[in-house]
Amino acid sequence: MAVQTRSKNAALLLTLLLSVAISACSRTETTETLLADAKQYQQKGDTKAALIQLKNAVAKSPEDGEARMLLATLYSDSGDAVSAEKEVRKASSLGIPAERTMPLLGKSLIATNQFQKVLDEIPEAAAARSAQLSTMRGNAYLALRDAPKAKAAYDQALALQGDAGGALIGMTMYALTQNDIAGADRYSAESLVKDPTNPEVWMVNAMLLRKHGKPAEARKGYEQAIKLRPTHRSAYIEKAYIEIGDGKYDVAEADLKTARKYAPGNLMITYVQALLDARREKLQPALDGVTKVLGVAPDHMPSLLLAGQLELRTGATQQAEAHLKKYLEAFPQDAAARKLLAHAMLKGAQPADALALLAPLTKEASLDPQLMALAGQSHMQNKDYGKAAEFFEKASALEPKSADLRTSLGLSKLAQGNQAGAVTELEAAASLDPKSTRAGVTLVQTEMALKHYDKAMAAALALEKAHPQDPQVHNLKGGVSVAKGDMAGARASFEKAVALQPTFFPAVANLARLDMQDRKPEAAQKRFEAVLEKDKKNVPAMMALAEVAAVRNQPAQAGSWLEKAAAEKPEAVDPAIKLAEHYARNKQEQKALSLMSKLQTANPTNPAVLDMMGQMQLVNKDQAGALETYSKLAGLTPKAPAVHMRLASVHMMMKNEPAAVQDLKRASAADPSYLPARVALAELAMRKGNSNEAMAIVREVQRLDPKSAAGFMMEGELQLGLKKPALALAAMEKAFANAKTPQMLVKISEVMKATGKDPMPRLQQWQAANPNDVIIAAYVAEMSLASKQYKQAATQFEAVLKIAPGSPVALNNLAWTYQQLGDARALPTAEKALAAAPESPAVMDTLGWMLVEQGNTARALPILKRAVALAPAATEFRYHLAVALNKSGDKANAKLELNKLLSDNKPFAQMEEAKALLKVL
Repeated sequence: MAVQTRSKNAALLLTLLLSVAISACSRTETTETLLADAKQYQQKGDTKAALIQLKNAVAKSPEDGEARMLLATLYSDSGDAVSAEKEVRKASSLGIPAERTMPLLGKSLIATNQFQKVLDEIPEAAAARSAQLSTMRGNAYLALRDAPKAKAAYDQALALQGDAGGALIGMTMYALTQNDIAGADRYSAESLVKDPTNPEVWMVNAMLLRKHGKPAEARKGYEQAIKLRPTHRSAYIEKAYIEIGDGKYDVAEADLKTARKYAPGNLMITYVQALLDARREKLQPALDGVTKVLGVAPDHMPSLLLAGQLELRTGATQQAEAHLKKYLEAFPQDAAARKLLAHAMLKGAQPADALALLAPLTKEASLDPQLMALAGQSHMQNKDYGKAAEFFEKASALEPKSADLRTSLGLSKLAQGNQAGAVTELEAAASLDPKSTRAGVTLVQTEMALKHYDKAMAAALALEKAHPQDPQVHNLKGGVSVAKGDMAGARASFEKAVALQPTFFPAVANLARLDMQDRKPEAAQKRFEAVLEKDKKNVPAMMALAEVAAVRNQPAQAGSWLEKAAAEKPEAVDPAIKLAEHYARNKQEQKALSLMSKLQTANPTNPAVLDMMGQMQLVNKDQAGALETYSKLAGLTPKAPAVHMRLASVHMMMKNEPAAVQDLKRASAADPSYLPARVALAELAMRKGNSNEAMAIVREVQRLDPKSAAGFMMEGELQLGLKKPALALAAMEKAFANAKTPQMLVKISEVMKATGKDPMPRLQQWQAANPNDVIIAAYVAEMSLASKQYKQAATQFEAVLKIAPGSPVALNNLAWTYQQLGDARALPTAEKALAAAPESPAVMDTLGWMLVEQGNTARALPILKRAVALAPAATEFRYHLAVALNKSGDKANAKLELNKLLSDNKPFAQMEEAKALLKVL
């Protein structure tokens, strides 16, 4: 028991001792001790601990003006000017005299760019008695670009105190604004003599040395400033700038770490860290940092410039443009910023704006190849290929060993139609930089565009030899093989690309395309599934699987894959748009609209999103909503003629023809060569019976581009509308002379028949010259079918299928032809057509009607019902369904379908048969 008592007594004694100690601590941790601790920490360079103690002191004595003043001073020294301003104002309100608070308030206001407030809150009378306050007013005037008043304030400060380092620094900066470099050097040298212990004079001197291109000497200046004040955050920051410029990133990182120790929340440290991250290619951290700076200081010009550069590199073109425009408003003479903004404008498809921006620079004789190249790209986008070539040639002359410039020059020559010159430049570019694939790839693509397939293959083989491990090269070679008709060679090249990189999507997609052509959708599906096995988040593979499912008539699976793609990348626009289109196609219009509403909320200025939103509103019969959406889109993209066309369509739906005409005129003004707007205007003029106005529009199109077929085709259509087929034929012949296409020949053939001329000799001449042209081959076969020359038609459709195996239209027509001939191949051919086009109502009707004629109404009925559901206005399909219903014994529904057919009394081919059938029901 005695042992237990001693134990209890010891515990009680310990408790009493602890309580006494705690009580002592409570009594001694007064405001005064907290302030004393803070000063000790500050002397040791532990700013963070000092701040904690000062905050504790202020919390303990919130009405202590001295504590507030010390806290404001420490905030200012650590670079937190916002907090410094708040605390110094509180100190002033607690009775700290103005002669003490005013200098610190002025310093804080200058640090946060509140220059007018400096002048408002530091009166002239006070400044007249203080060199420090006069200097601050001078600094504010200089920042507000009032140089004369700035100089007067500095002169006043020096009159009050001849060795005032701050005023001499001010005079140095003033001299720089007057482009008086010698004067700046003189004032800086004077400040070093008169105030050598002031670290700021060393800072300014180092800044001048950097301007003179002497970074090593400047570094010594910053080191001297640090020696005089070891906690000088700006010296560490500026020294880090030099280290970044010298590529000494680790040293710069160490400088910033030290600066951060003394100024944890300093925005300049955040900015320079962002700059360092950008140099180290850490783009997202760099962008996050500079965004943080702009959130607090939206007018910090270096941050605006850096943000623009980073956003341009990360694809945020609109944000880059906004930041660079703001920067250029302040510094319109900055050529580098102009070039960056022009680059952003080109990415945003604004070549005219880019040219206007670059004009002041290109007017002068420039030795800047980058500027010349940008001007060339702007002219290329603006379709002024001659000017583009001119600027690319200048750029290439300035930098003759640049493969990129030679490549751009080659492309501009190609656009001008100078094929030989283009290929020469591209070959030169490829030889200049054999390690780069860009020039070689462009050369292959150019030879392909010119249909020089052998030369394209030679260039591809050269690329393959130089880059045997590059999947892009093998994929490109595969594309050339496809163009040459060598599918086995193409497949081998694509397989090689996938072997090198199993998730290289272009090659996987090409192999899947070959599988689909070989009617092996399961193989295509497996390829994309293999990509997902290796990369479960591969959105393009998910979207490709959706396409395969759609082709295989599996809408549920297609929708599921699109939903997975959209869920994987909810911020991505393309998967969501594709999903909305899928919903709309599958009668889920409201779901499509809801999806687009969410997407628009997240992307309020995205043109593609707005365009699809307008389409979904129209699908949901919300014409007013679509009008509002397209109006917003037109405001964002006023130079896009297609947007004004959308508005015109909506206005026509709303029976507002005058507004539609204005929309069409805006579309034509935005792009005079935009044909759909001209055609629509001509059609509206014809509808009003104003053929003269319509013809005037046609003539304007012909004047704008006399070598284009479009204007003459418009004239032909107009003359047809006026019942003048001979004049129509003459106009279309002119169009055909400008552009010999099979589609145009079909149109001419129809007009020839209307004028009593036989087009067949001309069609046969075309076929002899173009034996693999499926369009004319199919048209000739259809002519035979229309004239009931079934044997000839069958032979011709069989020939079409040799050119285009699996064509559902040709299979459907051949099946119908076989049926007329009583050929047993009719039904299996119709089955093949439906397999090739499972959602085609015309193909369904052909197969369904054959089944009816063969007595298989049980199978025919669901097929014909589906055809009528997909094409409810097709009278022949409905008639066939009525016959099938009658033969199946469902006379009530047969009668219902026949009444629908005959209710409006509009004539159709089977009208008499329909009436006769209705009578007996």
